[in-house]
Amino acid sequence: METILSVLQVAISVGLIFLVLMHSGKDAGLSGAFGVGTGAGPLGGGSLVERNLNRWTVAFAVVFFLNTILLLKKPWE
Repeated sequence: METILSVLQVAISVGLIFLVLMHSGKDAGLSGAFGVGTGAGPLGGGSLVERNLNRWTVAFAVVFFLNTILLLKKPWE
């Protein structure tokens, strides 16, 4: 079980790195975090592709976190 989860962890890591690198850097800095000067509000905006990319990144991050906890706790032992 540990081997399967370890291989899965590597695959999730590669996918997460890929997803993070896919994000555009146009909103760099603290002002970009709040939507200043972009024309988009802080609670939305952007294209459908960007929103889906954000969702996939968050989903991969959550799965990465949960898999890490499973690997550390080892409930199968």
